[in-house]
Amino acid sequence: MESLAAVDLGSNSFHMVIARVDHGGVQIVDRIREPVRLADGLQEDGSLSDEAEQRAIACLSLFGQRLRDFGAAQVRAVGTNTLRRVRNSHRVLHDMSKALGHHIEIITGREEARLIYLGVSHGVAGAPARRLVVDIGGGSTEFIIGDSFEAVSVHSMFMGCVGFTKQFFGDGKISRKRMNNAKIAAGLELQPVEARLRAEGWERAIGASGTIRSIASILNEAGWAHGTITADGLSKLVQAMLTAGRLEKLELPGLEADRRPVLAGGVAILSTVFDRLGIDEMWVSPTALREGLLYDMLGRLQDEDPRDRTIAMLAKRYSIDQAHADRVQATALGLLGQVVDDWGLRSEDAAHALAWAAQLHEIGLAVNYTGHHKHGAYLVASSDLPGFARDEQALVAALVRGHRRKLDDSYFETLPEELRVPAKRLSALLRLAVLLNRNRDPEVVSLPHVAAAGNKLKLTFNDEWLDAHPLARADLEREQRRVKPIGLRLTGFEA
Repeated sequence: MESLAAVDLGSNSFHMVIARVDHGGVQIVDRIREPVRLADGLQEDGSLSDEAEQRAIACLSLFGQRLRDFGAAQVRAVGTNTLRRVRNSHRVLHDMSKALGHHIEIITGREEARLIYLGVSHGVAGAPARRLVVDIGGGSTEFIIGDSFEAVSVHSMFMGCVGFTKQFFGDGKISRKRMNNAKIAAGLELQPVEARLRAEGWERAIGASGTIRSIASILNEAGWAHGTITADGLSKLVQAMLTAGRLEKLELPGLEADRRPVLAGGVAILSTVFDRLGIDEMWVSPTALREGLLYDMLGRLQDEDPRDRTIAMLAKRYSIDQAHADRVQATALGLLGQVVDDWGLRSEDAAHALAWAAQLHEIGLAVNYTGHHKHGAYLVASSDLPGFARDEQALVAALVRGHRRKLDDSYFETLPEELRVPAKRLSALLRLAVLLNRNRDPEVVSLPHVAAAGNKLKLTFNDEWLDAHPLARADLEREQRRVKPIGLRLTGFEA
């Protein structure tokens, strides 16, 4: 029975859940939560304070001890709003990943929302199919409308309990004016999606994650609600906070000590959501992002990778020649199989990225043939790609950008340092696959023998094949010059 672990590096707290795969589902066996307050350490210039970074690394070192015997495929660790905003995030993530002992990826707000909805859907069995899910995090709030297990509409808004508490209640004082100002700011943030959310409609509103669960606990302990969050109970909580006047004076049943410092901002946001969306009652989910990560990992293990569905939908949307894309993919993976060890590309991530880039390498033709590799890279980099982490999306975009014409180190500069060399090598393989399929012949391409040593790639063709394909030989000789700027050498086919 395999174990899986999900690590959520939130703006307020870091969480880890460990589960066993059991009869096609996941069974939680351990949970760890640490209130790291990462958003408190985000400076105006986008840097992360040394204190916040050290708190994060200390926490991740503890998590890493628990994950010592887990393989890379068993762990998925993601960073959300604050890490999305950190300047020089590659360096920060490198240090944090080292402490955890596993790779940490940054996910977009929309991907965070998709995973939250996936987790909530598995935790609210029996709830009406059409739902609005609201998740108030430390730095962002996600709104998702979905049917059953499928998210239909996702929105990530730039407001969270840590940021709002810091902005409107930073000195600990709670007043009606400050609460009103916080609610006005939340209303302005919600305004662009408010009409759309109302128009799409839902049968039940469901809240998720720590802030909402904490509010629900307070209301129930105080007798202001019974198992849910109600508009009336929320109003009573606001009044109790105004009466206390200061965060440190809040004495509310059900309020945990580490939630007190960020409660005011979370209450202001949730009150605004109730008011603006006309919510009278909100159910509370026991599951959210972490559980969504687990079920997403389970899908990948069971060959139901949402990233594959995303690539297929994108290819269909832009009318890509599927048969040609499949041929290029088969050729690229055939080349990869010969150099996978010599070039250090054994990980499944490398094969996935190469296959996805092969599927999408001609996506830019939907814009214009001239410069279609550039158009394609922009479309891949700018599209909403459910299931993809930020670096995964950037890698596929870089491979699409570099699949033809000249190559340059600058194409790979936006990638984390540890991905740059693998990206250049994958780019060379994709370029060769495209070149070998240039005739768009439906017949299967006869693969050359490929041997890699350092930055050198030697191709050995059947002499008769090269003689029968003089254009391919000319293309290969041109390719020798084009890969030199990224430090690669192609040999073995010279006339």
